[in-house]
Amino acid sequence: MITLNLPEANFKIKKEGGKVSIFDNIRKKYVALTPEEWVRQHFVNYLIHHLGYPRALFRVESSLPFHNEQKRSDILIYNRDGNPWFLTECKSPFIKLSQNAFNQVSIYNMKVGAKYLCVTNGLVHYCYLFPSQGQKIVLLPDFPAFED
Repeated sequence: MITLNLPEANFKIKKEGGKVSIFDNIRKKYVALTPEEWVRQHFVNYLIHHLGYPRALFRVESSLPFHNEQKRSDILIYNRDGNPWFLTECKSPFIKLSQNAFNQVSIYNMKVGAKYLCVTNGLVHYCYLFPSQGQKIVLLPDFPAFED
């Protein structure tokens, strides 16, 4: 897989029947190793092992009902009160981040209500403070420290 702009990590990877899988420590199971999954696993690893985000507060690929469809948020982190706090949309490193990715995470956040939004393709990362209604979105220079 491609080298990302995130710290390297040791992952459990297996190949069976011509299919490659990676172990997801949040979901506690092997999942197909796609380019997007490679980014997701690296980003989760970075947040937990380098920024100290609590593993127990992560949800990966969680279901979001949206109109008459079921969508999935890539990474959702809750605060210690159980409220959505940090929502991330992961893209393949082969996909250039565009307005569509920002629109997607913003639309998901209409249901979720997270304080922070992030879009990453593993090479480029954007993190925003999503303020209360009527205030401007703020591009952050770095990822927020986890709030206890």
